Amino acid sequence: MSTTHPTSTPHPVRPELRFIGGGARSGKSNAAVQQALAFDTPRVFIATAQALDDEMRTRIALHQQEREEGFDTLEAPHDLAEALRQSQHAKVVIIDCLTLWLSNLLFAGHSDTDIDKATNAWLQEAENHPGTVIVVANEVGLGIVPGDALSRRFRDLAGRLNQRVAARADHVEVRFFGLSMTLKTPDTGTGA
Repeated sequence: MSTTHPTSTPHPVRPELRFIGGGARSGKSNAAVQQALAFDTPRVFIATAQALDDEMRTRIALHQQEREEGFDTLEAPHDLAEALRQSQHAKVVIIDCLTLWLSNLLFAGHSDTDIDKATNAWLQEAENHPGTVIVVANEVGLGIVPGDALSRRFRDLAGRLNQRVAARADHVEVRFFGLSMTLKTPDTGTGA
């Protein structure tokens, strides 16, 4: 008789696009890492964060410690499509996090059209990837309406981006308080 560890994820029959969303410090990144550890190496972690200040350098270092060994890291603050092309050898890829990637593009002066094209490009690469791709993103639309135009633009773009990824993903889960709720599975297309 075999037993399955409750945090392990069975290997999919075919590669999947998985999407994990939720609030800040809800356990999204840890869930992605735990799912990825169920796969054989090579594993790739695509990091979108940029170490622009001491606080962000500290956050990045903590994420690296939590990730343990067994991941090759690609830094891709802007070009996720290229990073996915570079990770074709991987059995599993984590993109963490999509929300920072969007911020990076906004602060680099990209238009909504540019962001839409970049999203199409990396989603196409993710869907065609020979391994499973796990995408992590924040849910930023549950609070009050932001008071300035840039913040409202960011919130709206993030909401639309998350909807697009969720629509194309095979598996979608949301994290709250360190707990997970499955919204969509490969078998049913919806939550179990």
